[in-house]
Amino acid sequence: MTPFVPWTLPPAAATGTAAWLRALAQGDRLALDALYRQEAPAVYRYVLALAGDAAAAADATQDAFVALAERPGAFDAGLGTLGAYLAGIARHALLAQWRRRGREIEWDDDSGERAPDEASCPERRLVQQQALQQVWLALRALPWPQREALVLVDLQGRPYAEAARIAGCELNTLRTRVLRARHRLADLLGAGSGDS
Repeated sequence: MTPFVPWTLPPAAATGTAAWLRALAQGDRLALDALYRQEAPAVYRYVLALAGDAAAAADATQDAFVALAERPGAFDAGLGTLGAYLAGIARHALLAQWRRRGREIEWDDDSGERAPDEASCPERRLVQQQALQQVWLALRALPWPQREALVLVDLQGRPYAEAARIAGCELNTLRTRVLRARHRLADLLGAGSGDS
């Protein structure tokens, strides 16, 4: 067992994900805090976009970091980024929640998004909010694999290879899902605007 060593910041050259992971593996729980601050926002946004439920997203994000704390050596930097690794764990945790409940989590009517221009007139904000609601409704109407692919690539801006690893599918499969999701989303948004 490693003796307790009070936490201190590593030298500037050693800071970063690798240094924090080494510190975590040696029992430094403050390293987990640093990794959480660094990675949790993106993991949470990813799971929230899939689930549409803040509590479910928070639980799945927490599960990912608990898994990291329990087995910091399980992460392999040669397979991808720490963010992708944690997003994959959070995805599996979310799916496990859904299996336990026997259904998909319902989306709240309020997406939590704020209009981009808060200083604009109320009419403009209302139009922006309605357009955003239409996009979220259309996104929720997509089949799970297409929704996940679109969230990973278009909303989170992840590279295709990393998104495929998170989704647990082949690269070409993910590309096909993204393409189909974009076409289906365009169809849904076109139908919703009365252009049929």
